[in-house]
Amino acid sequence: MLLKGLSSSVLALSILTVPALSEELKLWTLTHDAETARTAWKEIIKGFELKHLDVTVKHEMRGTDEHKAALRVSAASDKGPDIFFMWAGLGLGGEFVNAGLSKPLDDAYAKYGWDDRFISSSLGFTKQYAGGRHGVPFTFHGEALYYNKALFEKAGIEALPATYEDLKAVAKKLKDAGIPAITFGGTVNWHVMRLMDVILEAQCGPEKHDALKGMKADWASEACATASFADLADWSQNYILSPFMGIDQSQSFNLFNANRAAMMLEGDWLVDQIEEAGRVDDFGLFAFPTGYDRLYGFAENLYVSSRSEVPDTAAAFLNYFSSDEVQQKYYSSFSSSSVNQHVTYANQNVIDKKWSSIFGAYGETFVNGDQAFPLDVTTEYFRLINEVASGHLDAPEAAKAMQTFIDNRG
Repeated sequence: MLLKGLSSSVLALSILTVPALSEELKLWTLTHDAETARTAWKEIIKGFELKHLDVTVKHEMRGTDEHKAALRVSAASDKGPDIFFMWAGLGLGGEFVNAGLSKPLDDAYAKYGWDDRFISSSLGFTKQYAGGRHGVPFTFHGEALYYNKALFEKAGIEALPATYEDLKAVAKKLKDAGIPAITFGGTVNWHVMRLMDVILEAQCGPEKHDALKGMKADWASEACATASFADLADWSQNYILSPFMGIDQSQSFNLFNANRAAMMLEGDWLVDQIEEAGRVDDFGLFAFPTGYDRLYGFAENLYVSSRSEVPDTAAAFLNYFSSDEVQQKYYSSFSSSSVNQHVTYANQNVIDKKWSSIFGAYGETFVNGDQAFPLDVTTEYFRLINEVASGHLDAPEAAKAMQTFIDNRG
């Protein structure tokens, strides 16, 4: 009897001490160029796992185009992430929301009080889709012109451009001094697109620009659209470091860092790479001078997959990631500022401080073309930009082709 009782006790104890089956949470994001961001992800994941001992987070990172392709494949299968990174907007985030890959998060917003946590400009992007709230703010980025102080000085440029015409004069002055004005990587469609986006803002103004991107104005008849394509051709032929259609964005940055070009149109995330290169004091920053009070920028979200078998755990991870404590510690690894409105800022380098000044100076934003357009229109926008930048299509024909494509969508 004693042995039987002892056996029963041991069995009961063994049942109590068997660990719960571990949940696997699959997280898909972009590959980060900066080591600080990669380290931050590792530490954040470890911190979450320590608070949730029954959860193992599997983090997969890919390049931009590979990430999009993997998500498109997962949308047609039963395999994929529980949480995935994607830009906000109708064109990028909208593609996967419309494909049914994103789970509405209205309940999680209510449960965790996220509307009181995030800055209002980032929350707006979670409300633009049909069928509920999609995505949790990851970052909100501005894009501006970084410049090489030594190359500006070599070209005799004493003042930063205040208008778009001033900027074109700066580009000519750099060219006359034998210095390529700006660098882009043409193998990734979205990089040269940035130049077209800001030219449209400068040439058309906010109202017409928004109408063109909203497909409510006629690209063929709006003179500013043709003028913008013409300006893109001028920059491509005269001021962009060549050849550029055969390199990508990373190679473009390497050329910028090697003093091969004077400017680069990039986001606030570039600060970490500049800091890691030990070049913070060598570069300056100014907003692209469109002549209008809107900052070029975009939002990024983390979405919960509609296919996830652990959606509550996914929401808990997003709540942990966006918490005051985690954001205060790690926000600078992903951006110059946080989407969490409770974060305070200290020990910023000179370029981060300039970004804070730029964010404070602009009350409105305009987004990248691939966030403004639906996916099919974005693809045509890319094609026409590449054709014009390569010298294979003139400006009036590009504007006409853009409108023809929109008209034929039905």
